[in-house]
Amino acid sequence: MDHGNFTASVGQEQEKQADADFDQYVEEDGKKYRLPYRIIRKAVFSNVSRKELIDIPHAARLQYRLMLLDPILKARVDFARGRIIVLYNPKTAKNNKEKMNLDDLLEVLSAQGIHPEKSSIEDTDYDYYHDFYSYAYQPSRIREHPPYAYTDEEWKGMKQEWEANMKEGERKKLEKFHAYQNQYLIEHPDMAGKIVEGWKPPQGPQNKSLIKKLLGTKKKGSKDDKGFWFHGV
Repeated sequence: MDHGNFTASVGQEQEKQADADFDQYVEEDGKKYRLPYRIIRKAVFSNVSRKELIDIPHAARLQYRLMLLDPILKARVDFARGRIIVLYNPKTAKNNKEKMNLDDLLEVLSAQGIHPEKSSIEDTDYDYYHDFYSYAYQPSRIREHPPYAYTDEEWKGMKQEWEANMKEGERKKLEKFHAYQNQYLIEHPDMAGKIVEGWKPPQGPQNKSLIKKLLGTKKKGSKDDKGFWFHGV
């Protein structure tokens, strides 16, 4: 029996079992959220030859091709700085996603005509939960800038009043919409059940419809009670 192959086989089976047992969920504020990664790797390739990158369109295509690979979560190819940054899922990670190691990544770059020097490669652990997920979905603060032509101090002084005016404007807009909605349902009772279940017309006199406001109405039986007509008809 080849003990080397047997050991490798056992190791692979253990890795598969660890991946199968991987808990994909984290708990935040009493709620569970699916998180497919924990610790991954971040590879930074500096001093990449611009001759190999060719130009900005070629660099953009390289970035796109890197992103097509399942083990790569994020890739950025900076032609101006001659730098490539890749977040990838390493074979040492505990998850059930596609994986690769740094040598695999170097082979991919080599196939695309990129040959970075080993001395310019920085490959480090990257905490997906704290550095990627939390930063994107739970930022410590939201970047805020004052409106155009106002300084930070001016904006601080006017922000509270501006927010109050915006809130009041939203309230008036919603009130106006509800008034329009009620008037529409009064004039189209056959639609009431389809639009608002259980709706009942409000009590008291209601506003005239827009057409009636524009054209007016005539009493039945009057000499002018001939209906509407339009020129050219």
